[in-house]
Amino acid sequence: MAITAAMVKELRDSTGAGMMDAKKALTENDGDMEAAVDWLRTKGLAKAAKKSGRTAAEGLVAVKVDGGKGVAVEVNSETDFVAKNADFQNMVASVAAVALGTSNIDELKAADLDGKTVEETITAKVATIGENMSVRRMAALEGDNVVAYVHNAAADGMGKIGVLVALKGGDEAFGKQVAMHIAATNPAALNEAELDQAVVEKEKQVQIDIARESGKPENIIENMIKGRMKKFMAEITLVNQAFVINPDLTVEAAAKEAGAEITGYVRLEVGEGIEVEKEDFAAEVAKAAQG
Repeated sequence: MAITAAMVKELRDSTGAGMMDAKKALTENDGDMEAAVDWLRTKGLAKAAKKSGRTAAEGLVAVKVDGGKGVAVEVNSETDFVAKNADFQNMVASVAAVALGTSNIDELKAADLDGKTVEETITAKVATIGENMSVRRMAALEGDNVVAYVHNAAADGMGKIGVLVALKGGDEAFGKQVAMHIAATNPAALNEAELDQAVVEKEKQVQIDIARESGKPENIIENMIKGRMKKFMAEITLVNQAFVINPDLTVEAAAKEAGAEITGYVRLEVGEGIEVEKEDFAAEVAKAAQG
C-alpha cells in the first residue's frame, strides 16, 4: 500500500511521533493506522495513543430526564450556525421529549411528533432551513436517580456534550459533579467488568511487547505488566479514575463518601466518530475559475 504524506501527518498528529518514525510504522504495517500506533508504542516512539472520536459534524445533544429514566439524543446539522438557530433548537427539544417514550433510535425515528413521525419532521425542517440534518444517535438510561448535565450549553438542556448518570443513593449535586467529570474525562466504561475485553487484551499485548523491548527477564516483565494494566484501568474506567473535583479520591471512593453508588452513565458528544472529507480550498477555487 502506498504511504501518503497525509497518512504520515495523521499518525504524527495522533501520536506525537517523528516524521520518519511515523512513515516507518505505516510501512511496516501496510498502512494500517491502528497497527502503526501500536507499533510506535511498542518501540517507545509514541507519546500517547489518541483515540478519541473525531468531531467533524455540527448540531446538538439534548438530554431529558423524567423520574428514573433519562435520554440523550444527538441531532446533527451541517453548520454550527444552524445549531444556534432557535427553530432548530426547539425541534431538538421536542425530539428529546418524544425520546423519553422510546427505547432505541429506530423507535424514535418512527415515533409521533405533532402528527408526523420524527423522521418526517426532520425532513420537513431540512426543506425549511435549507441544510441537511439527521437524528443520529439516542441513548437511554434508567436508575433509582438519573441526573443530566450539558457541557457548553447552547440552550436549556442541550449543547455539545450531554451526560446522564444513574445513581443509587447520593443526591443531585453529587450526580452533577460525576456528570461533569464524565464530560471532561470521557471514560471508556463504568468499571473493568464492563470494559470491552478485546481492548484490554490489545493493551496488555502492547505492554508486553514494550516490556520485552527492554530486555528484562520474564518474571520482572510479569510484575511490570500488572502495574501498567492497573494504571491503564485507572485511566479509562470511571470508578477507578481520579475524581476531578477531588483528585485525592477515585470516583468510586468519592461516591462512597457521598453515600452513593454509580450504576451507569451515558455520554454523547456532537459529531463524535464522524469523519468529514477535507476540502482542498485552493483546488476548489482553481476548478471554479476554469468554469
